[in-house]
Amino acid sequence: MFQISPTARLLIAGQAPGSKVHASGVPFADASGARLREWMGVTETEFYDARRIAILPIGFCYPGRAKSGDAPPRPECARLWRKDLLAMMPQIRLTLLVGTYAQQDALGPGKMRERVGRFRDFLPDYFPLPHPSWRSHIWMRDNPWFEAEVLPELRARVRRALEAAA
Repeated sequence: MFQISPTARLLIAGQAPGSKVHASGVPFADASGARLREWMGVTETEFYDARRIAILPIGFCYPGRAKSGDAPPRPECARLWRKDLLAMMPQIRLTLLVGTYAQQDALGPGKMRERVGRFRDFLPDYFPLPHPSWRSHIWMRDNPWFEAEVLPELRARVRRALEAAA
């Protein structure tokens, strides 16, 4: 599940589609997607405008279940296709690294909470975010700085990238 365009200026690098998204065939067509759009401050129409926003996960298919949720993205997807697809999008100015797996792919080993807390260190190219799953409510409660400090900057950066693409 992905959407790409050579004109996209913003890239959402997610983990892998969940079972509901896999069944729908539409990236982020679930509660996580609604939460991510809210965090970004974009409408559903803006989100699915491939001319402006690209969506390219680490894993392209549902990886199945693990003990405490979905399994990690299957590594062969990224190795086989991701580099070539990224090369087709030369206008990307900001990449949202949504979740641990996307952050590890782009930034190497590290802890998601620390990366999100230090998001400014990765700008202007990358903006690390937690995965917007149902668990993010608990994470946000335990990390109130996310809503107060990170989300306003995220919305401003997203808006700048989209205005440049208009």
